[in-house]
Amino acid sequence: MGRSHTTVVLAMSADGKIADYQRSPARFGSPTDKAHLETQIALADAVLFGAETLRAYGTTLPIRQEKLLEQRQQQGKPPQPVHIVCSRSGKLDANYPFFSQPVPRWLLTTSEGAEQWDGKPGFDRLLTLPSKDGGLDWQAAFQEFSLAGFERVAVIGGGTLVASLLEADLIDEVWLTVCPLLLGGRDAPTLVEGEGFAAKLAPHLELLSVEAIAQEVFLHYRIQRVA
Repeated sequence: MGRSHTTVVLAMSADGKIADYQRSPARFGSPTDKAHLETQIALADAVLFGAETLRAYGTTLPIRQEKLLEQRQQQGKPPQPVHIVCSRSGKLDANYPFFSQPVPRWLLTTSEGAEQWDGKPGFDRLLTLPSKDGGLDWQAAFQEFSLAGFERVAVIGGGTLVASLLEADLIDEVWLTVCPLLLGGRDAPTLVEGEGFAAKLAPHLELLSVEAIAQEVFLHYRIQRVA
């Protein structure tokens, strides 16, 4: 494939919302869902999430399960994958608990966004990209990921980032946890934000597995591509 294998991992309500209309932190997933997310993160070399996701939670999810840490050690990987925040502006609160969590931190941003952090602690690397169509150049980003040796990337939010990566055809798999609640609201974010896709151009999915655990359903899809 020549680039990092990319998997989206998100929980959503039964009506497809990944947060409520106030964009509060989505904590409606069960402990089983959290363990599932941690397992997917443990498979990755890098974890990708947007600035709004960081602003909502203030944190990321480090790997804590001993068996997952041992698994990474056996594979010759560092204890934690690189956690990469995507923000064109770079305007992030340095007091977020994220900046004291025991994970490697990168900022994926523009040259203007990098100026916000130049010479300041917080990020181990500032990855500066050119803008493209008002956003980040994702093809350039994934070239940098390949150069860094990232074979697998996990995307953990939010909908704007997922939409951008889908549009750039950079997503390979999707893990969705369907949680037993209805959030509703025209302003509540969904899995894929932005302008959306016309039906004839929409990415199609191949269902790989379905598992119901208690009140949640775990869906695993692969993005279908025309050969």
